[in-house]
Amino acid sequence: MDPFKTFTSLVTPLDKVNVDTDQILPKQFLKIIEKKGFGKYLFFDWRFDAKGEKKTDFILNKLEQSSTKILLTRSNFGCGSSREHAVWAIADYGFKAIIASSFAEIFYGNAFKNGILPLILKKEEVDELFKEIKLKELLQLTINLESQTVKNNGKTYYFNIHQFRKKYLLEGLDDIAITMKHEQHILQYESKNLKFSYRPDASSN
Repeated sequence: MDPFKTFTSLVTPLDKVNVDTDQILPKQFLKIIEKKGFGKYLFFDWRFDAKGEKKTDFILNKLEQSSTKILLTRSNFGCGSSREHAVWAIADYGFKAIIASSFAEIFYGNAFKNGILPLILKKEEVDELFKEIKLKELLQLTINLESQTVKNNGKTYYFNIHQFRKKYLLEGLDDIAITMKHEQHILQYESKNLKFSYRPDASSN
């Protein structure tokens, strides 16, 4: 997983509450067994009509939103099932951060495991960002994980994050990488305890 770095990007606004994992990635696409390839199915039922044609009024189908790294949405994003595929689709599409006033708990944890920053701002701050988008149409933000800030021109928003999860992203660590950091201790433990392990097949004299 790549380390999370400071970046500046246009924002894709998704002005909806309670966006669930079925809306993020419909169930018919869960048969893909790798993490790659899900991005083209992100928000599929909102992006395409029954014939598979793009809906021109959906935000992701507008040209200026085709390469943004920041998704701005509302409360309880990622609710519904615990499927990690929804996060895979968001990551594969190219988003690096999601700004919302709250997230579903399991989705929140899955995002960190896949290198995405689920960034929580106050409801009134999220409202303010949406209002600015309506006025300017395009909004550009700079996210700095190290300083835990979101900058919009001259204004700065601060967000909280657990320090372990912050380290997780800054160093580009996943669960396996974190475990391997303790490889020497694990080997020492196994070597020590192997001597005293119970062997049911050992004969007694």
